[in-house]
Amino acid sequence: MIAGGSPSSGPTRVLVTDAGRGSAISVIRSLGRAGMEVIAADTTPRSAGFRSRFATRTLVYPEPSAAPEQVVELLLGEARAGRVDLIIPVSDDVLLPLSAARERFAGLCALAIPAPEALEQVADKAATVALARRLGVPVPRTAVVRTAAEAAAAGPELGWPLVVKPSRSRLVSAEGIERFEVSYAESPEVLQARMERLGGRGEVLLQEYLAGEGHGVELLLSDGEPLLAFQHRRLHEVPITGGASALRESVPVDPVLLGHATRLMRELRWTGLAMVEFRVGADGPTLMEINGRIWGSLPLAVKSGADFPLGLARLTLGQDPAPAAPPRAGVRSRNLGLELVWIASVLRKQRRYPFLASPPRSAGVRAALRLANPRDGFDVLCRDDLSPGLADALQVTGRLLGKATHA
Repeated sequence: MIAGGSPSSGPTRVLVTDAGRGSAISVIRSLGRAGMEVIAADTTPRSAGFRSRFATRTLVYPEPSAAPEQVVELLLGEARAGRVDLIIPVSDDVLLPLSAARERFAGLCALAIPAPEALEQVADKAATVALARRLGVPVPRTAVVRTAAEAAAAGPELGWPLVVKPSRSRLVSAEGIERFEVSYAESPEVLQARMERLGGRGEVLLQEYLAGEGHGVELLLSDGEPLLAFQHRRLHEVPITGGASALRESVPVDPVLLGHATRLMRELRWTGLAMVEFRVGADGPTLMEINGRIWGSLPLAVKSGADFPLGLARLTLGQDPAPAAPPRAGVRSRNLGLELVWIASVLRKQRRYPFLASPPRSAGVRAALRLANPRDGFDVLCRDDLSPGLADALQVTGRLLGKATHA
């Protein structure tokens, strides 16, 4: 058990946060199909996950980025009332405040959260790079800086363009959660502007820019030992310069990538789910980061036969995860909203980073024509649980119409 109490008699009751995300809906469906009672929780009653036939109850909580402590108190109230046996946080905005409060849940319910020391190691990207170097896992050439002056001295040695990556993507405080994004700099002047915008609020990684294909090695682990492994390659990413996958495909697990990932997670003695992300280019694979929460492309893994949600629930509750058949390769799945953003980004004349390579516009046209291709599939649309997919499509359409009207 990762953290918390013991399950009640009767069906296991699992609360899943961020229920509108495709990854959370995949968790809801997986656990519901296994006979568990699933409480779908989110910040809005219009959450697509609330429409799932596998959600037995719904719960609305405040926006965690603005009121993280209120979210923790609400979830703690559910645990104290004995209405939940297990909480699975899906986003960092819920995971990080919940992790900081984990001792308050002891004896009340289980939390599907890695150990605090391991989670801290992967939340700090500079620490992750240092760990990878020590273990012989390839990483981009990196300089860790705090000020614009330090960046100006380190940048030219790495070459242009540079990746400007805040060491932490989230900073949690009593006032809320502050988010930081990756950016790029093609000159000393742009690098200085990027650093001044960050305002010295923490360490920043300057890394050489590496072209290549994004691969994710997804793992369920117990004390650092893999129980289930899966791999996907990213066909489309948002932003197009590198980021979350919009369209991805399952591939056979590469033994080299698996070896790198396993070496890292064994050192961390990781228990739970994690995705180790690599960029695979002409010179081989390079570690990008370790994702210590439930990843956005989880629906592809489940569709391919890698039932990570059920394995995580059983592991966290002290049960043996059921043996799984090898996942299928060649399965595709897309996030509808991100895929439409990818298509628009490729077709657009103006690029945010014109100095970086980007797909030709013909690729955007082909992607638009493939939207109706059943082989590619969707993260949320599912034959035996149609309502979340329809709700998600309506919400995506509404957002696009709103942006078009604003434009």
